[in-house]
Amino acid sequence: MRILCTLALAATAGLCHAQIEWQGQAPLHPATYVHAGWAQTTGGQGGKIIRVTTLAAEGPGSLTAALETSGPRIVVFEVGGVIDLGGKSVKLREGRVTIAGQTAPNPGITLVKGELEVFAKDVILQHVSIRPGAYGRGKRSGNDHDGLSTGDGAERVIVDHCSFSWATDENLSVGGHRFEGATPDDWRAHTSHAITYSHNLIYEGLNEAVHIKGEHSKGSLIHDNATQILLLGNVYASNRERNALFKGGVWGAMVNNLIYNPGWRAVHYNLIAHEWVGRPYQTGKITLAGNVYRAGPNTERNLPLFTLGGVGDVQLFEQDNLAQDRQGQPLPTTGRYTSGPAQIVPAREPYLPAGLKWLAPRELERLLPLVVGSRPWARDPLDFKQLSDIAEDRGTLIDDETQNNPDGLPKRKPTQRAFVEADWNLTDMAPKAGWQSLFTQVSR
Repeated sequence: MRILCTLALAATAGLCHAQIEWQGQAPLHPATYVHAGWAQTTGGQGGKIIRVTTLAAEGPGSLTAALETSGPRIVVFEVGGVIDLGGKSVKLREGRVTIAGQTAPNPGITLVKGELEVFAKDVILQHVSIRPGAYGRGKRSGNDHDGLSTGDGAERVIVDHCSFSWATDENLSVGGHRFEGATPDDWRAHTSHAITYSHNLIYEGLNEAVHIKGEHSKGSLIHDNATQILLLGNVYASNRERNALFKGGVWGAMVNNLIYNPGWRAVHYNLIAHEWVGRPYQTGKITLAGNVYRAGPNTERNLPLFTLGGVGDVQLFEQDNLAQDRQGQPLPTTGRYTSGPAQIVPAREPYLPAGLKWLAPRELERLLPLVVGSRPWARDPLDFKQLSDIAEDRGTLIDDETQNNPDGLPKRKPTQRAFVEADWNLTDMAPKAGWQSLFTQVSR
């Protein structure tokens, strides 16, 4: 891989102008994915084009209406701005869909005051921001939101180049009923599986906000028995824990992620005994390869990259990971946080989708800020600030979206632009002029 990059950052506009040339089949890309992981899908390819023409949460021309349409489809945007979900969850049950946030005019599409739940097969989502927020509600008042989560029936789902912040449950998760059916194979078949989360920016889960349990600054929960889960090239920043949490029996991999300023936990695994009463414990399979973990202002002293809790064993493959404190000194790569009988069983071979390689971790802090998150060619000011905080070791855990950000949830001037079908490759929703054209077109 060779990268030629000239970068001019306009702090007030939050824009990133970059000219990036990528060669080879490295796992990272500035605007799309080059490795789908286990989630081998074409989404809504070949289906009808559904145009989102309004920022209203519901009704004709809305994103919700597009998601509720049946049959294969490609969702494109003729509007840009903020969609206020009004405290609701948008449930995607109709699969065979590609949601192409890259087609929206600047400033792109941001969902606030709600969440997106996926219960469908063959889904591709790119270049959308989801920022639920507390939006003035009282502490522990309930109605908490993930940013995005999968549930029963979710299979072959790719969420790529999106931004998630200020969720009051997890920012980005994998879920579903974990014990549906008579056998462990049934359990794995019925809950989420073949899920890829790549090139996402996942930060500042709200700590003491509306969740009835209180503290709930969380990155990603990968629920029990989920299988073929790939977290590739993401940035986790200033989430107290679950960066990510793999629960009992999960089979998954984290490759080339950056984890900055976790609080109590970075990556962890836990099979919880009282949740598995009467069922045979399943051994987890976790691969950690080419990741960087860097402690920040809120990180517990000597916190390892990976910690084990609970009562179930995990087969762990670790290679080429970098863990360091705020002074650049090494931190432990493994540890434990309960006294249960669970054991880390070193795995001889990685659990990975076929053909996936990883970059050396020393490359990540140079590359990931250029490629993660929604629409890096026209960087959202909130994402721009977060990436700057990571670079300067200024991250912090927050309780409310107005903390260190007086404006709170984003307010963007609505924009409109017709979608011109001839400008896009409908097979993968790449611009016909090439992804680099999106970076070079942005000027101000």
